Amino acid sequence: MTLTKSKYYFEALDNYPYNLPGCLEALNYALSYDPEDADSLCLMGRIYSEVLTDYEKAKLYFEEAMLYDVTNLNTPKYYIKCLLDNEDFQKAEKLINYSLKIKGIDKSTLWFYRALLSEKRGSFQNALKFLTEAEKYCFTSHSFNVVKDRKKFIKSKMPRKSKKKKETK
Repeated sequence: MTLTKSKYYFEALDNYPYNLPGCLEALNYALSYDPEDADSLCLMGRIYSEVLTDYEKAKLYFEEAMLYDVTNLNTPKYYIKCLLDNEDFQKAEKLINYSLKIKGIDKSTLWFYRALLSEKRGSFQNALKFLTEAEKYCFTSHSFNVVKDRKKFIKSKMPRKSKKKKETK
């Protein structure tokens, strides 16, 4: 990473998402210095995914970022979220399975997204199972509370088991 490129990348990151014109200007400079920089491509993908909701364009940036650095710790989590939002469930599942093997990646977030995938598919039991797995990798109270709150939410969506009424004789 060159000093010039990192300066522009960090400037873009600092401006995201509150000053998009400033972010895009810095990001374009960063990509002009190094068009193969995975972090800059990932941030561009995030803009298209999170702000513009142009998932197809975002996927192109995320795929390019993965092409240039398959071990990047940032790209998979944002790419997976984009795939889930775009209902590309099969691709999301493959990427989650691959990403869980990347050393140093935030496994709690990946298991959380795996739970979200199961929930979107209507499998609440599996979602709860994956959230339990996510809890094992929570190392802050905030992330642990996010997972606990999601478990509670999913349980509230599950059909209630009716209790059999006791017959009186």
